[in-house]
Amino acid sequence: MAKENLNWAVLGTGVIANQMAEALQKMGKNLYAVGNRTHQKAVDFAARYGVSKVYDSIDDMFTDDAVDIIYITSPHNTHYGFMKKALEHGKHLFVEKSITLNSRELEEMMALAEEKGLVLAEAMTIWHMPVYKKLWEIVQGGSLGRVQMITMNFGSFKEYNMKNRFFNMNLAGGAMLDIGVYALSIVRSFMEEKPDDIISQWQASPTGSDEMAAILLKNGRGQMATVALSMHSKQPKRAMISCEKGYIEIMEYPRADKAMIVDAETGARTPVEAGDTANALYYEMIDMEEAVRSGDASAMKLAYSRDVMEIMTRLRKSWNMKYPGEEW
Repeated sequence: MAKENLNWAVLGTGVIANQMAEALQKMGKNLYAVGNRTHQKAVDFAARYGVSKVYDSIDDMFTDDAVDIIYITSPHNTHYGFMKKALEHGKHLFVEKSITLNSRELEEMMALAEEKGLVLAEAMTIWHMPVYKKLWEIVQGGSLGRVQMITMNFGSFKEYNMKNRFFNMNLAGGAMLDIGVYALSIVRSFMEEKPDDIISQWQASPTGSDEMAAILLKNGRGQMATVALSMHSKQPKRAMISCEKGYIEIMEYPRADKAMIVDAETGARTPVEAGDTANALYYEMIDMEEAVRSGDASAMKLAYSRDVMEIMTRLRKSWNMKYPGEEW
């Protein structure tokens, strides 16, 4: 019998952890436990959200029998070590994007989760926002014809502070793992199969992280995509899915709650709205709890996360952009 009330623990106390605690309150419950490298930050976080337990050591989270699901919100390069310990101790895992640094790490963790009978998932908002579920249904219904071309833009202007996580190689900085993962997740979700023909250009930041990239992708069914990423020049977060009979435009796509469908012949514009941007983490966590209770984790789309990770790893290998201590 599946456990009805699932206890969540969060590793980290940053922006996402705060949003996660608020999402749990929307679900009518409080976060059970918190762990953080700086203990006082965890204490303060617990007081803010009515958290029952603060761990003196992060490792205590993994051995706590009362914990059902751990949400890992620490920097990308710490995920693998924490994931391994958590899975070895029987914890279901929800891991902030990017789920790992590379495909080798993800393949190993997927095998361990399967061996232990646990749900492993990436906290990718796109898999869970109601507007995407609606758009996928529309596309799969065939009224727009086949998807032909996908055009993705995402650019942030980050100041050249080489110690922050956006450029710091020791914190797995760079555009690909921070924002590219969103763009490529959109691409994968609207393509009929994974793209395998990939070419790119990239520009390194002064630290050697990927500051800019232009990527062209094509799959075996002839569907194509372009992705433009930048960390020191602003772009709109804009997605355009071009089909035979019209196109879908999505702005602010990481947590979108609306889109516009434009008819190819008449130019008629049909808005599509579903969900609420403010509830992005709520939708993720509802789906995660359902996956744990039912044993059906298909809504978590780990297979798509795996495909996206393979693309990102392949690109970084082609650029020879390897993080300190990283093993491909």
